[in-house]
Amino acid sequence: MNNDQVKNKLSKKDVVRAFWRWTFFSHANYNYERLEATGVVQSMAPIFKKLYGDNQEEFKAAIKRHMLFYNTEPHFGGVINGMVIAMEEERANGAPITDEAINSVKTGLMGPFAGIGDTLWQGTLTPILLAFGISLGIQGNLMGPVLYTALMYGIMLPLAYFMWMKGYEVGHKGIQKILGGNILKSVITGASAMGAMVLGALTANFVKLDSPLVITIGKASINLQTDILDKLLLNLLPLAVTLGTLYLLKTKQKKATAVLVFLMALGALGGFIGLF
Repeated sequence: MNNDQVKNKLSKKDVVRAFWRWTFFSHANYNYERLEATGVVQSMAPIFKKLYGDNQEEFKAAIKRHMLFYNTEPHFGGVINGMVIAMEEERANGAPITDEAINSVKTGLMGPFAGIGDTLWQGTLTPILLAFGISLGIQGNLMGPVLYTALMYGIMLPLAYFMWMKGYEVGHKGIQKILGGNILKSVITGASAMGAMVLGALTANFVKLDSPLVITIGKASINLQTDILDKLLLNLLPLAVTLGTLYLLKTKQKKATAVLVFLMALGALGGFIGLF
C-alpha cells in the first residue's frame, strides 16, 4: 500500500499502549464463554477508536469480531495480538482484509503459541525461579520472594514486549507481501483449517458428556456409551452438543444466555431420566 494513501496510521505509542493494557487486563474478565476475548477488546479499544472512530459501524464491527473465543499464553501469545493490530491498521486503510482473515489468524495461532508459552514459561522458567526463591525463603531470608518477583517481572515484561512489537512488525511486512501477491486466499484457507483443528481439540477437552444408560434386552445388557456411541465415534455426545450449540448461536441467532438455559435444562432432564 502506498504511504500516500495511508490515512489511519498508528504510532508506536498506540501499539505500546495496547501492550500495557493487554499485560494488565488480559485475564481481568476471564470467563468460560470467551476466555480472553474481553481482554483483547479492552487492550485494543484505543486502537479501534483511532482507526475507526469516524465510522461507528466499523468501530462496532471491530469490537464484535474480537469478542469471539480467544485463548493463548499472554506473554508469548502477544505476538498474535501484534499481528492483528497490523491487520486492523491495513484494513482501516482499505486493504481487502476480512473478518474471517483476522479471526483465522487468531484461532490458528493461539493454540501453538499457548503450547510454546506454557511449556517455556509455566513449565520451565517459573519452577526454576520458584526453586531459587524458596531455597532462600526457607532459610528465613526475605530476599527469596523479593528476588523471585523481581526476576519474574524482569524476564517476563521485556520478553512479552519484544513478542508484541515483533508481531506488529512482522504483521506489517507479512501483510504487505501477501497483499502484493495472490496468496491471501491460500493463507486464509490454511489458517481457517488450523483454527478448526484447534477449536476441535478445545471441544474435546472442555466439553464433557457421556451416558450411563444401560439397555436391557432379555438377558443381554448393552451400555449405550461404551457399546454403541464409542463404537460409532469417540466423544460423539460432546461433538453433538457443540455442533448443536453452534447451530443455535450462528444459524438460529439465539442469544447465548438462552442457549445456556436450554443446555442446563437439557442436562437436568437427561440426568433425571438417566440418559446423561
